[in-house]
Amino acid sequence: AEALMLGRGARASAGLPLGAEMPKKAGVMNKGKSQEPERPPPSLGPVTVEPRGSVTIAIRTKSGSKQNAVTNVTTEAMSVAIAAPPSEGEANAKLCQYLPKVLELRKSDVILDKGDKSHEKVVRLLTSTTAEEILEKLKQQVEKKEKQVIRNTSLRSFLNCY
Repeated sequence: AEALMLGRGARASAGLPLGAEMPKKAGVMNKGKSQEPERPPPSLGPVTVEPRGSVTIAIRTKSGSKQNAVTNVTTEAMSVAIAAPPSEGEANAKLCQYLPKVLELRKSDVILDKGDKSHEKVVRLLTSTTAEEILEKLKQQVEKKEKQVIRNTSLRSFLNCY
């Protein structure tokens, strides 16, 4: 009888009738696969987390500005004014020098991923930082720029009165 049980597999050794399934253990998923389909990580406006874990930022650049500044953050992209002409990669080089300062990263952690000949660019961050931290730093830069504009406008208005 034991030889017959060995030939019929685990079902027979568990004493289950032919056609019956083994009971599943509580809390066990289908061999490491979850029941829900994999969803991409949520997007935080222009800052996204790629499936491999790296953070990318969608950027809209305005070359030839008076100074480098993060001017706006929208759901599609962040706007950056760059104080360099858009010729021979000068603006791209300035962007890659400016962003590490804003984001408090090393220069080697910020690379231009897409858009080297376009105003629409994607920058990849090669560091272990979160999308939330990056978005917060970008928003702080926009607020800083807005306060500076208000101060300059108020000063001009004051000086024009006299």
